[in-house]
Amino acid sequence: MEQTTPQNQSPFATEPIGRLIAKFAIPCVISLLVNSLYNIVDQIFIGWGVGYLGNGATNVVFPITIVALSLSLSLMIGDGGAAYLSLKLGEGDLENARKGMGNAIVLVTAVSIILAAVFLVFINPILNLFGATDVLRPCALQYGWIIGAGLPFMMIPGAINSMVRADGSPKYAMFSMALGAIINTIFDPVFIFVFHMGVQGAAIATVMGQVASFIVSVAYLPRFKSLRFQAASFRLKGRTCGSILSFGVSSFITQFAITIVMALTNNLLASYGAQSVYGSEIPLTATGIVMKVNQILISILVGISVGTQPILGYNYGAKNYTRVKKALDIAFVLSEIVSIVAFLIFQFTPMTIVSLFGSEEGLYNEFAVMAFRIFLLLCPLTGFQTVVAVYLQAVGKPIKSAILSLARQIIFFVPAALILPRFLGVTGVLWTGPVADGLAFLLSLGLLLYERSLLKKAEAAA
Repeated sequence: MEQTTPQNQSPFATEPIGRLIAKFAIPCVISLLVNSLYNIVDQIFIGWGVGYLGNGATNVVFPITIVALSLSLSLMIGDGGAAYLSLKLGEGDLENARKGMGNAIVLVTAVSIILAAVFLVFINPILNLFGATDVLRPCALQYGWIIGAGLPFMMIPGAINSMVRADGSPKYAMFSMALGAIINTIFDPVFIFVFHMGVQGAAIATVMGQVASFIVSVAYLPRFKSLRFQAASFRLKGRTCGSILSFGVSSFITQFAITIVMALTNNLLASYGAQSVYGSEIPLTATGIVMKVNQILISILVGISVGTQPILGYNYGAKNYTRVKKALDIAFVLSEIVSIVAFLIFQFTPMTIVSLFGSEEGLYNEFAVMAFRIFLLLCPLTGFQTVVAVYLQAVGKPIKSAILSLARQIIFFVPAALILPRFLGVTGVLWTGPVADGLAFLLSLGLLLYERSLLKKAEAAA
């Protein structure tokens, strides 16, 4: 079996943990933030150029992009491939590391093309599933056709960039995503305000940015530092694909579950909103803004965790358990600092955020402020859950990681969403957020304490 260089020569084994986390997490955070900003930038320009109904239409399409790039299927393959690469490099198994990367690239390419075709064929029933009302449907169709056609250019760079970071080039991955965001930001106002193309213009600008990211990320493949691809690397192997998907299943569940949550939430908001003074469109649009802003927080937290993942995976594979614990502790501290700062902003200055997305007033602003304060009430606990889930994924325990992700998004959230609105009306939909966050925190705490005890035993036996 082909081997890598000795483990003690790797920076993952020798560089200070804090410096390594900064080196990998900062570019990762920026990359994921840029990815989230694609939708945020669209929302801001659409809010000012089209109005809140335009934002409502894009909120209906947003869960579909979460399924695709966003990151469920793309991240399942990309993060799974990255975790597989880190563990195999830590074990010194270069041959299987090469196979894993090649198989991951073929997988994400095939899946992205199939998904785009399915979406374009079934666009109308899909929009119905995600809560499109008769008022929002025309704009949602205009935006959705273009976004759907561009799905491969969204998904492929998303997966490749995860593996680029694991290869030790986080700045390159950051550049790939940043270039796309810059192009999107430049052309959004041009298409919306100069050419008066409305939501179609925003969608075209988004796809243009994603195409640029696609070109840059694919150009990295011949430049991998830790391995060189061979023709055999791209022949799909069932066992290799199974390992990649199992490592990435937590990322898939997390993001796909967000899609289910958004679909359920949109329908409940439209239904219970119609029975309130707010109507259907205001709760659906305002809560969509809250979820997209929350996606920025999630991006930072996932960026910290995913940036720490190759450090955790390599040292766990190399049995450097002291470094594993130190990296985990630093990730916890950083995540909690970010979560607490976000909590203070959401609770005490929500109107500052709401005003970015258009000049509305009255009931819209009232509901948007309430949505920020209630739905994100326990967001300080989100960072802890995210780090635990990524840690379990990094050390080769994808089932536990998947259970944790599934518990927050489905097992705890869905029953609360079905029960609370019956008693609290449309505000009950908002209270499902803190209920699910609180219960998921307790589960993640229990899993972490158990895993730390195992890590302590492994360290003593090493």
